[in-house]
Amino acid sequence: MSTALAFSELSFTAPMPGLEAADGFALRGIDGAPGLYAMESANPRIRMFLADAAVYVPDYAPAIPHSTLDVLGLDRTGLDRNGSDQMGLATVLVVVNPTQEKTTVNLAAPIVLNPETGRCTQIVLDGDDYSLRAELSA
Repeated sequence: MSTALAFSELSFTAPMPGLEAADGFALRGIDGAPGLYAMESANPRIRMFLADAAVYVPDYAPAIPHSTLDVLGLDRTGLDRNGSDQMGLATVLVVVNPTQEKTTVNLAAPIVLNPETGRCTQIVLDGDDYSLRAELSA
């Protein structure tokens, strides 16, 4: 189950790939769009949209490494043997890529967030199981 998130400052455990120079990210909800967020940085000025995977791609269940959960301060109680978060401990967000033709989400590199603290990390999943540009259906 998803809940509304808002953080004046997200705390990334490591810089996001490609955005190493950015810092000071904030996360705010988009009015009228539950589970959709804007993540913004003032320096340099960046804004990207993130979607709560539980809301927009409910069948998406990547294995989150135990080491990632540990770094985020999330207890592993409730994880199944594959490492899937069965108790809603972590919030999994996917980057949204809107274009004129269609909207896609990046399933290959989710952002895993501790919804209690705002501590997060982007993980890059191994293999070809998840697309960089999975079409988001209406």
